[in-house]
Amino acid sequence: MKYPLLLSLLAGMQLQLQAQQPASAPEDYLEAINTKKELELQSRVGALPLRNAGPTIMSGRVTDLAVNPQDPTEFYVAYASGGLWHTANNGTTFTPVMDNAPTQNIGDIAVDWKNEIIWVGTGENNASRSSYAGIGMLRSDDRGTTWTHVGLPDSHHIGRILLHPEDPNTLWVGVAGHLYSPNEERGVYKSTDGGKTWSKTLYIDEETGIIDMAMVPGNPELIFATAWQKDRKAWNFKGNGKGSGIYKSTDGGETWTLLTTEDSGFPTGEGVGRIGIAVYDQNTIYAIHDNQYHREKEKSETKKDDRLEKDDFKAMDTETFLALDNKKLNEYLKTNGFQEKYRAENVKQLVKSGSVNPADLAKYLEDANTMLFDTPVIGAEVFKSTDGGKTWTKTHEDSIDDLFYSYGYYFCQIAVDPGNPEKLYAGGVPIIRSDDGGKTWISINGDNVHSDHHAIWINPEKPGHIINGNDGGVNISYDDGESWIKNNTPSVGQFYAIEVDDQKPYNIYGGLQDNGVWKAPHNAQESSSWHQRGQYPWEMIMGGDGMQVEVDSRNPEIVYTGFQFGNYFRLNLETKERKYIQPKHELGESPYRFNWQTPILLSPHNSDILYLGGNKLMRSLDRGDNWKAISEDLTAGGKRGNVAYGTLTTISESPFTFGFLYTGSDDGMIQRSTDGGSSWQLISESLPKDLWVSRVSASGHNENRVYAALNGYRWDDFTPYIFVSEDRGNTWKNISSNLPLSPVNAILEDPGNENLLFAGTDNGLYISFDRGASWEPFSNDLPQVAVHDLVIQERAKDLVVGTHGRSIYIVNIEALQQADAATLQSEITLFEPEDIRYSPRWGKSGTWSDPYEPEFSFTVYAKSEGTLKLSVKSESGLEMRTTDMEVKKGFNTLSYDLRADENGIRAWNKKNKKESLKEADNGATYLPKGTYSISVSKNGTTHEKSFEIK
Repeated sequence: MKYPLLLSLLAGMQLQLQAQQPASAPEDYLEAINTKKELELQSRVGALPLRNAGPTIMSGRVTDLAVNPQDPTEFYVAYASGGLWHTANNGTTFTPVMDNAPTQNIGDIAVDWKNEIIWVGTGENNASRSSYAGIGMLRSDDRGTTWTHVGLPDSHHIGRILLHPEDPNTLWVGVAGHLYSPNEERGVYKSTDGGKTWSKTLYIDEETGIIDMAMVPGNPELIFATAWQKDRKAWNFKGNGKGSGIYKSTDGGETWTLLTTEDSGFPTGEGVGRIGIAVYDQNTIYAIHDNQYHREKEKSETKKDDRLEKDDFKAMDTETFLALDNKKLNEYLKTNGFQEKYRAENVKQLVKSGSVNPADLAKYLEDANTMLFDTPVIGAEVFKSTDGGKTWTKTHEDSIDDLFYSYGYYFCQIAVDPGNPEKLYAGGVPIIRSDDGGKTWISINGDNVHSDHHAIWINPEKPGHIINGNDGGVNISYDDGESWIKNNTPSVGQFYAIEVDDQKPYNIYGGLQDNGVWKAPHNAQESSSWHQRGQYPWEMIMGGDGMQVEVDSRNPEIVYTGFQFGNYFRLNLETKERKYIQPKHELGESPYRFNWQTPILLSPHNSDILYLGGNKLMRSLDRGDNWKAISEDLTAGGKRGNVAYGTLTTISESPFTFGFLYTGSDDGMIQRSTDGGSSWQLISESLPKDLWVSRVSASGHNENRVYAALNGYRWDDFTPYIFVSEDRGNTWKNISSNLPLSPVNAILEDPGNENLLFAGTDNGLYISFDRGASWEPFSNDLPQVAVHDLVIQERAKDLVVGTHGRSIYIVNIEALQQADAATLQSEITLFEPEDIRYSPRWGKSGTWSDPYEPEFSFTVYAKSEGTLKLSVKSESGLEMRTTDMEVKKGFNTLSYDLRADENGIRAWNKKNKKESLKEADNGATYLPKGTYSISVSKNGTTHEKSFEIK
């Protein structure tokens, strides 16, 4: 190489330029859709089937419902990242109707039942950590068979859609706008030509969008809209501002007037958060508000007892602390989980020496999880107007506590019974009901109803009939919330992380958004038959927001997992023992910062050794009983805000050498240690800056090779970033190549074939046969859904795919692992088929069941689409079956029913007169036990393998 330094500088400049690019442009989204369509047509894995393995019963986040007003047993359910599902039997079963759409991310839906037009506003309307952006408005005129993109591509997140009750071409859309950056495509948009063109009729500013809208029943001239100013960053979320308020239009959405002025009675100013609205008639309107103003401190009241509390220490002086009763101090220390070494006598000694202050006993407990719930904000408030929105009055005197906590930005749903203006429903952590116009409230969160509620439909014809959508799916009540039916059959789980063990059959483990950690055998069948057996095949092993899972390779009953912000446990699934193992900082130090999805890793060299990442990397040599920080801060140091930031997000240890470690952080830092954490080197200087390191992974084929994936989603940058280094991270090469616009969550190297890579993005799953030089999408049975995690079960040769919206998929990759360069250029290749066990039940009918028919599957690679000839011969050379089969380009899983054809039957019976073949009940004649050859031929090329019917 003539100019190595110059080339290195140019490569670095290219990476720096990538880091400086702005948020992705709307035309790029549409181009990415077309690019992926073209890639799917050419993909060599496009025909490979992926099997959905569930689970279903815990479901995923619902964002909206659309119910047929003539028949409430028919309705559509919109899931935040799981697409649109339809039922015509009151939720007994559902059918997905958006699987061929370019996204599964939904903010709101509206259905014109008379003209059978479905409108979908893409991009979730909740501003959570995993609220995925959309691509604008979609329309279907054939009940979801096909979808057309009809504008607003830069909206990202759509709050609400209203349809004109008479004119199918007129509709209004409330656009919430970008989640992580300012943009101008937000506000109220109106179309009068069925979505061909749009006019923006209400615009406030580039940080304020429209989150909710409601029309006066039967009067499309009178519309209310709620504006919401917010600013989410990876380190901070401000869900309130002066731009938030309620607007009204009296001319069909052409012009708008701000109702919530300073003299209106409704809160105004910086503390105004998200607002939900419900309209009973032109005069009576209700609004629920996430009030972010701080509560006034209540007058101090005498404690019911004299137990010490966290706040007692915040202003305590040393003299007062040293005079505390040791018994009471020890009770505080033990109750709040202080390490064993921190007990009254030695803590007092630390305070006396000046190394610790009394306030540190409060700070010790203030991690991200407690701050999420310990909040001084006013929170949920309900207001009522009886004069069409001119003035507002709060409906209740007491605070509505424990409905929103500090994250009301996630809720603000209110509904009024169309037949009773005094009956209200509100959604938050529980779902609550008021029978007196909002003066008092009761919880109607039933035993089988999940928390976190986002959609409420009330039957105008049948009081007490409610359909509710929440983080755990759909529930229906016919007695006003006294009891509920759970209606979860769609496989729409939102997984953060997955894992497998090596049992037979192997188990899949996974952490779900707000639905805990679950486990099941990989071959568990999803059906309602478990209602009869009494046991669902998937079992919850941990609650909360389920996070990463590690399984002891020596004893699969020992599992490490937990919930948000590093709250991890060691579980013994056999004995039901559970030990809390989160590492604790030293008293007097700043608390460790733990990411929402805190990374953990069992060492591939010793299953007693566990790593856990805060802002430092922690290591335990005794399965989490004791911890040591083996690094200083491996992040950029964090940023001031209300979200934990400057945290580790990914850990990898080289399978070649113990202590050869890599870490990645949420602020773009990749660090390396080759000596077990004694020293660390920053190796990401040349990579794009500040981006979330979604994965760093040491190669299992080359000790010097390491892969990294960066994710710009939290900067509204949807560029795919995947890099490889062949020198331990000293230099990097971009291998994103032809990946369409979509952030990358996971990069996985195949353990058997070093050229084979898999990538999970926010819009699907990809494979590379050439170590990232080019990528091809999977698309058979897998919709355009976010893929969060990937793992390979090596013995079974299964790729297990954890999606954030459509649960878990499995695809066997044995043929892909065997495919070398010669195979990929061959006209036709037949891969080794598995033997099958003979059954005398083949073709036999049960009294009430169809005949049982066998299925023999095998995989074929075809260089091009076309027809192949299949031939099956007996061990003695008799041709038992010939037939033509259609194949697509690439890998095909084909199925042969093990029947002999007429020529084969005659040939067999002629040679084996004493063992002639018998016809089964269904008229088929099946092959008997024995060894057979199977061959495939295409364009003059033949490939043959053998298999046995045992």
